[in-house]
Amino acid sequence: MQESIKKVLIVSDTHGSNALYLKLIEKLAPLDMVIHLGDTDGTDQTILMAPPCPVHLVSGNNDYFSESPAEKIITVGKHKIMLTHGHHYYISMGNDVLKGEARSRGCDIVMYGHTHRPVIDTSGGITAVNPGSLTYPRQEGRKPSYCLMTLDDDGEAHFEIFYLP
Repeated sequence: MQESIKKVLIVSDTHGSNALYLKLIEKLAPLDMVIHLGDTDGTDQTILMAPPCPVHLVSGNNDYFSESPAEKIITVGKHKIMLTHGHHYYISMGNDVLKGEARSRGCDIVMYGHTHRPVIDTSGGITAVNPGSLTYPRQEGRKPSYCLMTLDDDGEAHFEIFYLP
């Protein structure tokens, strides 16, 4: 099943406002997987049930009653990926601690949220990805953002951040 994965939607920090998420699922179909990096604010079931593909969800610092794990490690193609919201790794001060943790777990990619600022950082042998926030963006220009991960025929992962008007 993993070999057939070519297109993955990565989102975070929807904070209970899922209108843009639901529109993206429809607009980007077909998707092979969705990854949500926390802070659904009680709307886990909406996130999990909306797309007709596997969904991986981790809980964030505002997901008080979520049954989703705080962290998860998944394999997509030849990549081992650590999923976390990031708030336990001082992510607001940079992603070095988080990248070190991912490396210690044998991961080559780490995905996180929390800062509401999109990032694709491929330094130090680890790729760190933050899709930003669909609901409360905090980067310059403050446009809602998400990330698409595509896998090429060689299984290499490619990431691109997209901004909504």
